[in-house]
Amino acid sequence: MSSAMPSKSMAVRSSLLSLDSDSSMKVNVHALIALEEAEVLAFLARRPIHTSFITGLIHDNGLVSPFNRGSFYGFRNSSGHLEGVALIGRKTIIETNNEEAQEAFAHLALKSPLPFLLRGERSQIERLKNLCEVMGRTPRLICRELLLAQNSLPEGIEEVQELRPAPEDHLQSVVDVNAKMFFEENGVNPLKIDPEGMRQRVAQRIEQRRVWTWVKQGRLIFKADVITETPEAAFIEGVYVHPYERGRGFGLRCMTQLARHLLQRTASLSLIVNEENLIARALYRKAGYEHHCNYSTLYFSGMIE
Repeated sequence: MSSAMPSKSMAVRSSLLSLDSDSSMKVNVHALIALEEAEVLAFLARRPIHTSFITGLIHDNGLVSPFNRGSFYGFRNSSGHLEGVALIGRKTIIETNNEEAQEAFAHLALKSPLPFLLRGERSQIERLKNLCEVMGRTPRLICRELLLAQNSLPEGIEEVQELRPAPEDHLQSVVDVNAKMFFEENGVNPLKIDPEGMRQRVAQRIEQRRVWTWVKQGRLIFKADVITETPEAAFIEGVYVHPYERGRGFGLRCMTQLARHLLQRTASLSLIVNEENLIARALYRKAGYEHHCNYSTLYFSGMIE
């Protein structure tokens, strides 16, 4: 009996999607496998600010894992070279400048029974909105957003020594705040759809020391989630300042303090902010974040955190 391992090319061919009559997708799209991980990471490293979220997932969980809450797919040109990577699932993120690949990935995502959001550069999402409507998947909400990035610290900002990775007993407070913020952003309460799943994800981030909090006299003053982190970039979400403490400079101090910690081990920080949230945009600008790209997110019915 032979003990030879299958070659990478054989493994890739075996994972090709059965696309039948979907001519827009062709056989260039395939489900990525573990043997392709190094190639995928090299492709994503070309634009680390844009790809920090999905790159971080691969670093954390591997290319194939239920913890990614979706599956990674690749798009190859006629020569077999990788020209696009997409995470398709609860959150669908597409990384490619190839319009054929964009449509192929979106077509696959829109056929998925999973509720999800579709996020990407605004020009890309604008092109894909028509495809959504043709396939009967009209988004219930479209958010225009900005991708911001930071790689240096502003000067003269007072430190917050009390800002630190959240302990386990902060779990419920963080879950409650994240659920409230998510509802305010897109009108869906994740605690009514998947409370245990959300709790597990927050608990995992706390265990990884990626939720940062400042609690004063029992009140959660500030919170931020470092969703993914690699040597090239960290992606931040869920920045929160208690309503009673806003306008006192705490957000700026804490964002700067967080950057002091993170920029010691990663080259840049990134986050996405709603274009209409002028207060948050002003805070991030003072904290050293600069506009990197225009983004948009399409929310579909049933989306959860």
